[in-house]
Amino acid sequence: MDTAAMKHKIIVAGIGPGNPDYMVPMARQTIASAMALVGGRRALAQFAQPAGTGQQTMAVTRDIPAVLDFIRTELVKHDVVAMVSGDPGYYSLLDAIRRSFPIEQIQVIPGISAMQLAFARLALPWHDARLVSFHGRQPEDEAIHYAPGAVIGMLTDAQCNSQTIPAVLMEHGWPGTAILHICARLSYEDETIETMTLIEATQRPAVGHGILIVEDN
Repeated sequence: MDTAAMKHKIIVAGIGPGNPDYMVPMARQTIASAMALVGGRRALAQFAQPAGTGQQTMAVTRDIPAVLDFIRTELVKHDVVAMVSGDPGYYSLLDAIRRSFPIEQIQVIPGISAMQLAFARLALPWHDARLVSFHGRQPEDEAIHYAPGAVIGMLTDAQCNSQTIPAVLMEHGWPGTAILHICARLSYEDETIETMTLIEATQRPAVGHGILIVEDN
């Protein structure tokens, strides 16, 4: 890598579950002063400086190589701040950045993930919970199999949702009477949390792009 680029840092800042009230102050301050800012379109619309200030921005799309090229180019001139939803350590752009840049050049500012907030809303400890993602992927069988007293937190998407995942869990030994918490739009004014059994969830309208928490009752 260019010697000039090595003088600067990539700062990966977690911006929380959505509502800016859940951002840590260090992330907010770092984003506000960024000369180069990377993030989803919604995050850029919310946090980028007005046009004409000189701040360079790049929206994160499925073209991750293009995002990494932007970071590489901007690093020659200054630090680059990459905004990621939730916490950077949990399914974020940080993975791709780690594979492309030296670890010593990366600084991470943690954030509150939607998963953390879901457990908090339920006043449910999560130190022994299994955390998996159905968002664009299928968890390993052993990660979702039933065990007495088990708790699993799950990321969902439109296809793998509150209606389809309960059936998968029951195929892996979970009883239909196990309790499922369906958490959507966490931190926003229209946040919803519904609690029901796995059987009941298969008969209700699907809720995607949220958090599911199943617990053995």
